[in-house]
Amino acid sequence: MDRRSVLKLGVAGAAAALESFGPHGAAAAAPVPLDPRERRLANLRQLTFGGQNAEAYWDWTGTRLVFQSTRPPFGCDQIFTMKEDGSDVRLVSNGAGRTTCAFFFPDGRRLIYASTHLAGAACPPPVNRSQGYVWPLYPSWDIFAADADGGNLTRLTDNDGYDAEGAVSPDGKRIVFTSLRAGDLDLYLMDADGANVRRLTDEPGYDGGPFFSWDGRWVVFRASRPETPAEIEEYRALLRQSLVRPRRLDIYVMRADGTGLTRVTRTGGASFAPFMHPNSRQIIFSSNHHDPAGRTFALWLVNVDGSGLERVTWGEAFASFPMFSRDGTKLVFCSSRNAAAPRDLNVFVADWVG
Repeated sequence: MDRRSVLKLGVAGAAAALESFGPHGAAAAAPVPLDPRERRLANLRQLTFGGQNAEAYWDWTGTRLVFQSTRPPFGCDQIFTMKEDGSDVRLVSNGAGRTTCAFFFPDGRRLIYASTHLAGAACPPPVNRSQGYVWPLYPSWDIFAADADGGNLTRLTDNDGYDAEGAVSPDGKRIVFTSLRAGDLDLYLMDADGANVRRLTDEPGYDGGPFFSWDGRWVVFRASRPETPAEIEEYRALLRQSLVRPRRLDIYVMRADGTGLTRVTRTGGASFAPFMHPNSRQIIFSSNHHDPAGRTFALWLVNVDGSGLERVTWGEAFASFPMFSRDGTKLVFCSSRNAAAPRDLNVFVADWVG
């Protein structure tokens, strides 16, 4: 598919493209049984049905979601929105490049996401994993803002390097994101229009996946901090190849201005995708620390001081990208449960039992 054809599948062609999705555009959520041990969840519903659907995040009203999905006719992730029952699926990215990490502004009329489309309409090449399991850091990633229907696409970062993993503050004035602009994967804060960029973290290692708390006072994120000289050298050698190895990840929290940095988890394994409960006292996240082989991920709940670790989901091979609605009554997450094909990942919503 050439560049012109791909771009024709953008916002203007969203309705036509969605007609070809078949079960992906299901009109309503389907109830899913819960494991008896999942006492924090009730009324579990599946919103997507097939393909790879991830990073689904609430708007401020808790009635609409923005998410990324790889589904026909696209070869890699594009950004979509849908209602909380899985209906009214709309393509909002332009159909070119690869996209990730979308998030709504508080007014619901705009959103942000990261995209590689300025480097070309094709999907970026798959990562070479000859050095083991690594994540690609495509230098072509930049963060964009757009209207909620995908129109008025505006570039916010203009940096020759990785800029992605953004989230909007509850007052709509700031965006926190991950960048490689200073030679290390650190967290940065910028104004909603991309101006006034300032660095929040500066320790060697990968700091990523940040989110504001619902009251805007805190930022919670994942970090992989190399500790030995050998680990630091491996980390830097991979960075020179635009790669990072998420071998060991922990959850951290800090004030929204970057002060008061605190490490929350010390569980071993890979813990990531944290989001703070509206009470600002608990964090939900994904981790494989319970699996000696590290192959399965579940959702876990922990207090901000690291106490009270509690498992939330059971049974599936993968559960991640959890987010509480603003009122704390609902949880959205992505999971391999009920998968129709080996690599399927779908979006689920449950009522939260506090």
